Amino acid sequence: MPDYFHGYAVVGLVAVVGVLFVAVAFTAGRLLRPTVPTPEKLLTYECGVDPVGDGWAHTQVRYYVYAFLYVIFAVDSIFLFPWATVFADPGYGGVTLVEMFVFLGFLTVGLLYAWKKGVLAWT
Repeated sequence: MPDYFHGYAVVGLVAVVGVLFVAVAFTAGRLLRPTVPTPEKLLTYECGVDPVGDGWAHTQVRYYVYAFLYVIFAVDSIFLFPWATVFADPGYGGVTLVEMFVFLGFLTVGLLYAWKKGVLAWT
């Protein structure tokens, strides 16, 4: 029975040491860093450009929609590579071909839906 709990004890010890290491690092950083806040240090800083305006900017949502659609189709295209390797194996040809066309059908329906809703229109 002692050997059974030995593995858990090692994992628990490593977890405790890890948490302590992070806690000590954050505490040391807090104690050793200089804290002299000035109005200039408290300003928003981005890319070396002084902030202009009130900081509230409107962003077009369509850019995020394009990025989201790209991620969806990029991830889905990754599924085509394993399919291509399994498709060549004997006995999987017809079944995997039908499954992939069903998968591509779902992608096509999603793309047509996005096109119909006007998501893909840039203007």
